[in-house]
Amino acid sequence: MIAPFTFNTSQRIVFENGAASKLADVAAFCLGQRPFIVTDPGIVSLGLHTPALDALTRAGLDVGQFTDVVADPPRALVEKAVAAAKSHQATCVVGFGGGSSLDVAKLVALLAQSGEDLDEAWGIGNARGPRLPLVLIPTTAGTGSEVTPISIITVGEEEKRGVVSPLLLPDIAVLDPLLTLGLPAAVTAATGIDAMVHAIEAYASRSSNNNPVSRTLSVEALRLLGANIETAVTTPQNEDARGRMLLGSMFAGMAFANSPVAAVHALAYPLGGTFHIPHGLSNALVLPHVLRFNNSVASATYAEIAPTLFPELSGVADPHARADAFAEKLSELAAKLGLQTRLSELSITEEDVPKLARDAMKQTRLLVNNPRELTEADALDIYRSAL
Repeated sequence: MIAPFTFNTSQRIVFENGAASKLADVAAFCLGQRPFIVTDPGIVSLGLHTPALDALTRAGLDVGQFTDVVADPPRALVEKAVAAAKSHQATCVVGFGGGSSLDVAKLVALLAQSGEDLDEAWGIGNARGPRLPLVLIPTTAGTGSEVTPISIITVGEEEKRGVVSPLLLPDIAVLDPLLTLGLPAAVTAATGIDAMVHAIEAYASRSSNNNPVSRTLSVEALRLLGANIETAVTTPQNEDARGRMLLGSMFAGMAFANSPVAAVHALAYPLGGTFHIPHGLSNALVLPHVLRFNNSVASATYAEIAPTLFPELSGVADPHARADAFAEKLSELAAKLGLQTRLSELSITEEDVPKLARDAMKQTRLLVNNPRELTEADALDIYRSAL
């Protein structure tokens, strides 16, 4: 019998080469006269947002911009962006960039309209709304943030907190593969594995809302990502591979937005918060070690999806052996794509491990979804195995 579940995603999705240059048309129903773009300096320096900006300007719209988003965006930056949106009298927020820009844009749309205090919105289902109309345009194939109801912000020096609410799902997600053509190999690799993590954790999530739709999307995401990530890394101008990676990332985002991620993310967040390691790489570093930890209870689940990503594993009959091989193959893939695979390669030492473990245990909203209960002692062991 199929258990009850709820599935939420973005209201409208546009996937097309060059879609950003048609933004005034594809998002006309929600832009208003004073759209407000949220992006980062890297996007601006590369001119990636220029086609979208030009399209809005040609349509006669008064466009405001906040271009100061940084990785692991701090609360103060969000508040600055909200103030800028209010000053512009924004009628719509357009998030343009990687996961950080999209996460900031979500909160700008919420807080600039509702006036609520961010401290009241932390956690699951606490945001009140309403929000401004919201358009999200990803420039990486990794976070899937354009279809997730989640915004992750750095609070204080290192702690990451999330606002989780269907209110954060955009009115329209615009996927333009051409925007991802210039991604460096390391970013392509890390964000691609990040998307794989989303799919794997969503498929195996212990959440009561783990559902057939999310699992189906997870499998298709892994098929697309596994078949195209090496081409996207080694042949960065391959439009077909880039498009399939972007679609796979979105499917994975849809999956984990409804069947939430777990311990891989919980252990990755302290690496980003303390050592400022990019999120995708943080996930890649701990992924195989968390899978091995979970194998005692989740080997059958991992064995189901392993051949989707690595078809050669279909010949391994024993589920536990296949799951072990799955973890090893993921580690080998990261190395093949040129990513660091050990924490020690990033100057993390045994002395850092206790703090990392303590910080990981603060991610209770994620740890409850892990297939196997994870204690602080377990987190210590996992980090040590990743050194």
